[in-house]
Amino acid sequence: MNSLEVRRLAYAYPDGTQALFGVDLSIRRGERVALLGPNGAGKTTLVLHLNGILTAGHGTVTVAGTPVRKDTLKEVRQRVGLVFQDPDDQLFMPTVRDDVAFGPANAGLRGAELDRVVEDALARVGMLELADRPPHHLSFGQRRRVAVATVLAMAPEILVLDEPSSNLDPAARRELAEILRSLDVTVLMVTHDLPYALELCERALILSGGVIAADGPTRKLLADADLLARHRLELPYGFAIPDA
Repeated sequence: MNSLEVRRLAYAYPDGTQALFGVDLSIRRGERVALLGPNGAGKTTLVLHLNGILTAGHGTVTVAGTPVRKDTLKEVRQRVGLVFQDPDDQLFMPTVRDDVAFGPANAGLRGAELDRVVEDALARVGMLELADRPPHHLSFGQRRRVAVATVLAMAPEILVLDEPSSNLDPAARRELAEILRSLDVTVLMVTHDLPYALELCERALILSGGVIAADGPTRKLLADADLLARHRLELPYGFAIPDA
């Protein structure tokens, strides 16, 4: 079963701005896929459809066999974990432990089972030793890892990350990459950081002008200078695609 299927997805905002013009994509369970594209391409609009924050003007979105509809939102939102670009948008409780426990507790977990889920999620991101620290006492990179843990605690089918490498120093960037490689979930990574996409995702999609303009191996797409130029994507100066 695919983790995600999007078919003929089109969407216009209330002011008439058409953001998506018929997006088709499938992501297999366990894949790590980068979603690339220039600003204004529709990436955020697409991501907000994956857990029903926006609902399709036309077309369908299906997560692990469950169609995204108003009557399935609770189930879908347990299966799609969104990690926002700014971790402070997700962390609001007095301690790290409380933040990670918030979602599972709202889903009905209590006692030893809740403790087990929280500790497992924190261990997966290397933050268990800081469970009782206030989030605002952590570094930005540590807060981003805790934000990932808050999502992992809900046992999602697919983890969606918005610009996961932004504002990270080189060490934090590497540590997060190691964590993401270790996870046994499907990953969709929205990013402008093309080297990070190459490092973590074997497959990439280019969303441009509200449609999927390219879909293929990340290395192949990033080696196509003409393709990148057409869609306002640029590798860092001096960065060369390494040989396979």
